[in-house]
Amino acid sequence: MKNFTSEHKGKIAVVHSNVDKLDSTNAPELKSLFIHLNNGSNNKLVLDLGATKYCDSSGLSAILIANRLCKDTNGSFSIANLQSNVLKLIQIAQLDKVLDIHNDVDSAVAKLKE
Repeated sequence: MKNFTSEHKGKIAVVHSNVDKLDSTNAPELKSLFIHLNNGSNNKLVLDLGATKYCDSSGLSAILIANRLCKDTNGSFSIANLQSNVLKLIQIAQLDKVLDIHNDVDSAVAKLKE
């Protein structure tokens, strides 16, 4: 199985993380996928982190790059299905004030459709 997969829900690209750990070994792949999707005129992205139980600074960097790419193209970026350890890291880094966080993919997609 791929580390990351994507699907489209209308004009919104949903990226699913299939990794237990989002770290320096796979964050570059995620960044590349975000760049590819954004270049393909997808400026509304949702990252589903339901399967991811750990995230390091490389993973946070990939998330922030996606957020910046979307903002730079007048789009939106949301993350969904955060496991408690990943959410705690985001809160410690005070990124919960910057990132749009949702309990599930459906609510994130609904918000981006507004």
